[in-house]
Amino acid sequence: MSHVGVPRGTARKRRSLALLTAGVLTLPGLAGCTSGDSGGSAGATPQDVAVADRNMVAQGGTVRWAIDAVPTTLNAFQADADGATARITGALLPHLFPLDDRGRPQLDPDYLESAKVIESEPRQVVLYRLNQQAVWSNGREIGAPDFVAQWRALSGRNSEFWTARNAGYERIEKIERGADDLEVRVTFAKPYADWRSLFSPLYPKEVTGSPGAFNDGARTTIKATSGPFRLRGVDKAKGEVTLVRDPHWWGGRAKLDTLVFKAVGPQDRAGALAGGKVDVADIDAATARRITRAAADRGAAGPLAHGPGAPAGPAAALRSWAVAHGSDPKAAAAARAARKKNRAAAEAYAVEQRGLGDYVVRASLEPAYTQLALNGESGPLADVRVRRAVARALNRQEIADAVLAPLGLPAEPLGSHLALAGQPGYEDGSGALGGHDTEEAQALLADAGWTREGAVDTSDGTKAGSEADKKQKEKQKEQPAGKAGAAAEGKNAAAGHEPAADDGLYIVGDDGKSGEGDPAGGITHVLAPAPVAAFHSSALLRQAGYLARTGTSEDVPAEAAARDRRPGGATGAYAPAGTAAPARASGAHGAPSDGPHGGPLGKDGEPLTLRFVLPSGRGAEPLRGVGDRIAAMLDTIGVRTEITKVSDDSYFRDHIASGDYDLALYSWPATAYPATDNRPIYAKPVPATDGSLLVEQNYTRVGTDHIDQLFDRAVSELDEGAARDLMKQADARIWAAAGSIPLYRRPQLVATDRELLNVGAFGFGTPHYQDIGFKKPQVAKGPGGTKK
Repeated sequence: MSHVGVPRGTARKRRSLALLTAGVLTLPGLAGCTSGDSGGSAGATPQDVAVADRNMVAQGGTVRWAIDAVPTTLNAFQADADGATARITGALLPHLFPLDDRGRPQLDPDYLESAKVIESEPRQVVLYRLNQQAVWSNGREIGAPDFVAQWRALSGRNSEFWTARNAGYERIEKIERGADDLEVRVTFAKPYADWRSLFSPLYPKEVTGSPGAFNDGARTTIKATSGPFRLRGVDKAKGEVTLVRDPHWWGGRAKLDTLVFKAVGPQDRAGALAGGKVDVADIDAATARRITRAAADRGAAGPLAHGPGAPAGPAAALRSWAVAHGSDPKAAAAARAARKKNRAAAEAYAVEQRGLGDYVVRASLEPAYTQLALNGESGPLADVRVRRAVARALNRQEIADAVLAPLGLPAEPLGSHLALAGQPGYEDGSGALGGHDTEEAQALLADAGWTREGAVDTSDGTKAGSEADKKQKEKQKEQPAGKAGAAAEGKNAAAGHEPAADDGLYIVGDDGKSGEGDPAGGITHVLAPAPVAAFHSSALLRQAGYLARTGTSEDVPAEAAARDRRPGGATGAYAPAGTAAPARASGAHGAPSDGPHGGPLGKDGEPLTLRFVLPSGRGAEPLRGVGDRIAAMLDTIGVRTEITKVSDDSYFRDHIASGDYDLALYSWPATAYPATDNRPIYAKPVPATDGSLLVEQNYTRVGTDHIDQLFDRAVSELDEGAARDLMKQADARIWAAAGSIPLYRRPQLVATDRELLNVGAFGFGTPHYQDIGFKKPQVAKGPGGTKK
């Protein structure tokens, strides 16, 4: 299913630019191990699949599987490959190390007898031992020539091959035949920890052997395949990609005769399911609720208790009848037309519900997570203190509860950028930044110069905090409060208007009055609540170093240490002296309110306002709901948000990728190879020759040299435990940089025909297409157990 918010083509963009799906990233994520948990099965969410032994699955039949659109290419290594490309090639081509339900790569015995590192010095050497039965659909054996051709196409050494990315392949020095035709020996010029990510999918040399075949020959067809199915054809007019059982397949014979991937837009899925046009479809929460209700209504008599035909209350029904039969002919005619239209809608809804009753909903968590991205290139968010304040204002548990709990899914905020709960190596690194704490967030903002006082635009043009402003305030203090109030009231009356929201705004402490929250009459200073907060700015990266077991981070600028020794303490320790907690708070999106944390913040008369860009499409409603919650949370610390809704098509292309936003919500797919796949996402941007930034996939524009170094070390570390430790260190520093705040793992909701087996919400796992099929008919038995 398409998800707005998932960067288009990110599907293997880290490895080959085609992992998930189209659009840009949208919804959801999970996770939930406590700090110190190294992963394993803790926090893992199981698949929801109708698992059955192959002998319970009938032979034959056709399954129609909904995809967003017919893919523009069947070459998974091209930039426009998408989720449909990955889904289809999964049934057609070798994947040497598919993922299991915990996101771990597992050798596929249909293709490999073994694969292992046999030498690490002076060069890393991996020896693949192929299954002797493994052949392409044209009858040719899979062998070293296929590995060589794919390496040459993806190594980046020949620019005539239009590839999206060459990660890993550029490290290979040579590939050669081993002791016999079944052995492939790969020698690396530089060590590569993620060698299992290579050659998946593996294309035949007929596709990768020349630029022409690679660039154009595999867009609508594949000359030879090797899987339980082979490609019959692509019909763009009908929106279908048809696969049929491959007679050359040596593994378990495919149960289905035909597997059809049918283009059905997310908004049309409910109708397609109700009409029996598809058997499997990713769906949204609204469609899932309809299917659940349809199951409960099966066999029930009378009108449905939900939908347009739901019975109205007695008063509403009587009123409708009265108007339809009343003396006003126009009103009566309109009422009768409305009642007729409602009856037709109710009948259509009931028919659809009966069709939806033939399906079940499979629910799990998708191997992808949604984050709040903070654009650190310019503006207020270029200051790490402001980014950290925004992050500390978020109640991530509340957000996860709102998204996942109504679906009956585990609602745990995600604790890592580089692994999901249940994956090996998962550890909650959010402690490097700190949890939800609005007081600490306010202290960070005050230290960055964003105060209630700074939001005041003085009437004579002086800037808040300037020398002229200070003199004006001294003069105001000398004036009796009553006269000052009367003067202001008279000015508003003379102008002939009610006081505006900001008229009369004052800073608690400036006029000697206490705020509403301070009945004792003293000034309430915004201070960090604990001693450790006094060292927040410089200590945060040190804390990240501690959590990563590396000590003090070199990411902390040298001058931070000098500031620590100055009288007054460290940057970010507390709000400037005299900053008081105002009595009035800002409402949602900048509107006035009576909240507990005071009014909007500003600096030099300019308010602290962040532009929050969200997609406007119908399918993005849950994402906008999350955005509204975040805006309300930021409002409590005086940060205003301007929510801008843009079309789904332009959301990623024109806003996220181009950096035209302050805050945004989008998702990243999880990976078993974070050192390779996640480096482009968190790489430090570098200046280009034209003055622009080269950001790779780091759309937050936030990064450090140390993070880059940790990724570089991990990708060359052949000891898996050591590599995971390096990734945990990198994650702690990514948290501390506060450019990306993981929120939750996205829900995965899949509708399947009630009679289908071995299909559903796979989570991390890889479908076994050869095992998918319909239930065998049950044979009736007599009283003695004999067949009738």
